[in-house]
Amino acid sequence: MESMYEKLMELPLFQGVSRDKLSELIEKTPFHFIKYQPGQEIVEAGDFCTHIRFIISGDVRLEISSINKRVSISETLSGPNVIGPDNLFGRDTTYPFSATAETKCGILQIVKADFVNILQSNKVFLFNLLNMLSRNAQKTVSGILALSTGSIAERLSFIITSLTQRGSIKIKMVYKQKDLCTILGAQRSSLINALNKMQED
Repeated sequence: MESMYEKLMELPLFQGVSRDKLSELIEKTPFHFIKYQPGQEIVEAGDFCTHIRFIISGDVRLEISSINKRVSISETLSGPNVIGPDNLFGRDTTYPFSATAETKCGILQIVKADFVNILQSNKVFLFNLLNMLSRNAQKTVSGILALSTGSIAERLSFIITSLTQRGSIKIKMVYKQKDLCTILGAQRSSLINALNKMQED
């Protein structure tokens, strides 16, 4: 049980919480621990986000794609982490991405209503969530400005960071050059030169 407490306290939204408070939460709140095998689907794109989902162990592969599937970005998240916290609240509470177990992984699920109770029980939980959501919202400001004034590399970086989560690894972008040129507002030759320069760097 000791290691489980330590893992929970490493989760982004539980950091800074005392062990006593965490023990109290575990006693009062239904925590659902689910194990997934490699290749098993955790979330399907379009599913409603009815739970907050934490990666306790293992790796999860997220993939988001355009409606016509011509452009897609995938990433890997390792535990401890949280899957799509931006999708729990707001006007649209559906997942824009699919999530699949890349390795054997353990997921902690908490029903949205129970998670709201957790947020109301202690300011540390609330501030952790607010800081995470604010950080995600603020990164779009400089990115949008880069779309009009930045280099191709800056514009491409904005698109990738907008569609992936902080701390993700093994990011892969699949596209047709024509589509990416349209998205970036760039000529094909300029795009190729920029990609070659990024590869060198």
